[in-house]
Amino acid sequence: MPKLLVIHGAGMNMRGKVQLDVFGPMLLPEYDEHIRKYAAEHGFDVEIFHSNIEGEVINKFYAANDAGFDACIINPAGYSSGYRALYAAMSQVKFPCIELHISNPMRRGNQSEVAKVARGVIVGFGIFGYSLAMRGLKDILAKK
Repeated sequence: MPKLLVIHGAGMNMRGKVQLDVFGPMLLPEYDEHIRKYAAEHGFDVEIFHSNIEGEVINKFYAANDAGFDACIINPAGYSSGYRALYAAMSQVKFPCIELHISNPMRRGNQSEVAKVARGVIVGFGIFGYSLAMRGLKDILAKK
């Protein structure tokens, strides 16, 4: 079973508490429930990680690389731009990373720099975006 790392970036712990008009009322633990369900459906062994500290996210990328993870989905949230060390870490790992956003940040004028090092980007599909990302990763891993 392929090992999948899901990373929630800075501010994801505030989902369901603020900006309800953009992200809706779902809390982060509810996101995780859906992600675990999707992972089971797509045949992934999933580990979910959240941190508001960039260095912890970078360390998680490197640890996952060393532990032989097969893929990653990152919702960079507050790490979407201005975090060069994070982007460098993403570009140095052996596994493909998909950037995911629940909403479409470009509608709010935000442009992600993570997209430059991500294998693909999924935006605007809500929580179902995680299932779409997993489906894409299954296809990428099958072609390896």
